Amino acid sequence: MGVGAILEPLVVIVLLFGGTWINRVVSPNPRRKSNLPRAASSDSLESGYSTSTKDGLLGSRTPSPLPDEKWHKRQIGLLGFKWEVTSPNTAVFQDRILSRLLRKFPFLVECWYWALVYWTYQLGRAFTAVTLKDDTVDVARRHALQLINVEMKLGVFWEILIQKSFLRHPTQMVWINWIYSFIHIPGTIAFLVCLYYYTAVRNRVDEAQLGKPKGMVSGSPAGPQLYQARRRTLAVCNLLAFVVFTLWPCMPPRLLSDPAPEGREAEVGRSYGFVDTVHGENGAGSVWTQNRFCNQYGKFISGRLRALANFDPAAMPSLHFGYSLLIGLTIMTIPLPAQRRTVLRSRLTRLRLTLPSWRRLLCLVLGFFYPFTILVAIIATANHFILDAVAGSLVCALGWYFNGVLLNLLPIEDYFLCLVRIHKPDPALDESAPSENGSDYGSP
Repeated sequence: MGVGAILEPLVVIVLLFGGTWINRVVSPNPRRKSNLPRAASSDSLESGYSTSTKDGLLGSRTPSPLPDEKWHKRQIGLLGFKWEVTSPNTAVFQDRILSRLLRKFPFLVECWYWALVYWTYQLGRAFTAVTLKDDTVDVARRHALQLINVEMKLGVFWEILIQKSFLRHPTQMVWINWIYSFIHIPGTIAFLVCLYYYTAVRNRVDEAQLGKPKGMVSGSPAGPQLYQARRRTLAVCNLLAFVVFTLWPCMPPRLLSDPAPEGREAEVGRSYGFVDTVHGENGAGSVWTQNRFCNQYGKFISGRLRALANFDPAAMPSLHFGYSLLIGLTIMTIPLPAQRRTVLRSRLTRLRLTLPSWRRLLCLVLGFFYPFTILVAIIATANHFILDAVAGSLVCALGWYFNGVLLNLLPIEDYFLCLVRIHKPDPALDESAPSENGSDYGSP
C-alpha cells in the first residue's frame, strides 16, 4: 500500500476533526428566520415530531418538549400509515458535559452517524467473509460471466476496451488507481462536511431562490433537512447494497484472471484478460481496498482453507459509483440564492435564451464530472462492470426517494441516548434560538 496506508487515514482524520471545528456552534442568521411553510416530503423532517398539515403543506412544527418533560411523541410511518409513539425526552440531559460538548461541536453527531453506518456495513461484510461457503467463489464467478453475457447482448461490454486504452498510458493508469483507492471515502466525508456547513451552519432554508416562493422548494429545503436526507440516503444505499451482494455475490472483473482456479468457467474468465491494476505490484491499494474486513476467498484443498485472496463479492452494486452519483446530483440540484441570469436575445430569429448563473453552471459541471470520473476509474481498474454502476445508480435512486424510512428508528435512538444520558442537538429544530422562557439552549 505504501504511502497510502498512512496518507489516507490521516486525510480522513483531518477531514473529520476539521469538519467538527468548521461546523461548530450552529447559530443561524436571525435575518433568515421565518414562519413560512415548506414543502412536505420524506426529506422534510429529521426530528420525527408530530406536525400539523394544511393543504398538503407542512405546517408549524410542534414545539420541542420542555426540558422537564420526561417523554415526548414521535411520528413514524410505513406504507402510507402513520402513528405516534412515545419515547424518552433526552432534553432533560442537555446540561450534562457530553451534551454541552455536542452543542458546541454538533458535527460530532455526524461523525458518529458516519462511523455507525460505515462500520455496520464493514461488519456485515466481515460476517459474509466468515460464513463463506466453498462454492461461493464459483457462484460469484458464474454471476460475473452472466453479467458479461448480458452486456454483450446489450452492446455495452466496453470494460476491456476502456482498460486497455488506459494501460497504454502508464501515467494516466497510476492516477486512475489513486482515484479509485483514495477518493471514495475521503471524498464522501469532504462532501458531508461541506454540505453540513452550507445547509446547517449557513442555514439557507428561508433564503430567496430564483423561481420559487420564499421558504418553499421542491424536494428538500436548503436547510438542515437537506443534509439529513442525504446522510440518510447514504445509509440506505449501504443497506440495499449489503442485501444485494449477500444474496447475489458477484466477482469483480479483475479476479476473473486469477490463474489458480480450475474448470471451464475459470478458463473463460481468464480469456477476457482483465488486469488487477490496483492490487498489483505498481498499484495503489488503500486501507479501504486492502483490509481484514474485506470479503475474501480462498482455494479449498482437502476441505481446508489454503490461502486468502482479495475477493470482494460486493462488486454488485457499485457503491463507489452510487456514492459519487448521490454527491453529483446533490451538487447539481442544491438550492442556490436567487441570482441574475444572463439573457441572450437575437433580433433576427427573435429567440430569447436564458443562461443559468455562473454558480449554477459551476455546480452542474462539478456535479457531472465527479461521478463520471469515478465511473471511468471503477471500469479502468477492472473493479466493476458497467452494470455494477447501473445497479449503483438504482440503489442511489431508491435511497434518495425512500430515505425517510430511517426516521422510524428515531424512537430507538431516543432510548439509546436516554441510556447513555446524552441529548443530541438537532439543527433542524433551531435549538440555538432562545426559547420562550428566555433560556438559551444553543450556548454551552
